[in-house]
Amino acid sequence: TGTLYAVWKLLFSPRSYLRRVGWWRSYRLRAPVDAEGKPIPWISYPAIEFLASRVQPDWHVFEYGSGNSTLWWAARVERVVSCEHEAAWYRFVESRRPDNVELLLRDAEDGSYERTLADYSRQFDVVVIDGIRRAQCAALAARALKPAGFIVYDNSDKAQFREGAEALEKQGFKRLDFVGPVPGSILSSATSIFYKTRNCAGL
Repeated sequence: TGTLYAVWKLLFSPRSYLRRVGWWRSYRLRAPVDAEGKPIPWISYPAIEFLASRVQPDWHVFEYGSGNSTLWWAARVERVVSCEHEAAWYRFVESRRPDNVELLLRDAEDGSYERTLADYSRQFDVVVIDGIRRAQCAALAARALKPAGFIVYDNSDKAQFREGAEALEKQGFKRLDFVGPVPGSILSSATSIFYKTRNCAGL
């Protein structure tokens, strides 16, 4: 009984962290949302809270990987360019796309997906790497950033994504890890911010 009560408090108490951030709602809906059901990125909660505290309405954001994060950014910044490789998922996100979002569908096999950023030179305040081919995407990210821009790299603690994270450090970026629970998941994860001096994140 004590254990069940503890679980209840963890999930449903008004003072519960998991309730405040919407973890149970995300788990139930199998989609990252906050306590009110509004879309949030599928990254660690500490990273979400950090970004929410720093985001500015005049920012331009590029994403590798689209979804609820696209909607979250679109509600807060001037412009979002989001690159997707799955046609079915692209159509779903496109059906919900706000006017300030440019949603791109790129082939995953011919290299056009990761090369998308090559079409943009120093245009973005933030580049988010949360899709496929992360090491290749990381290699191109810096040239698309404004001088004060920074990179958000998700799952930086996972072995299959470490190459990209290490490549960013070799390019001279400093690294700040945000480790913690993820919307709707029982596992923790690391989302890292890669930045240089005098950045727009205030780091």
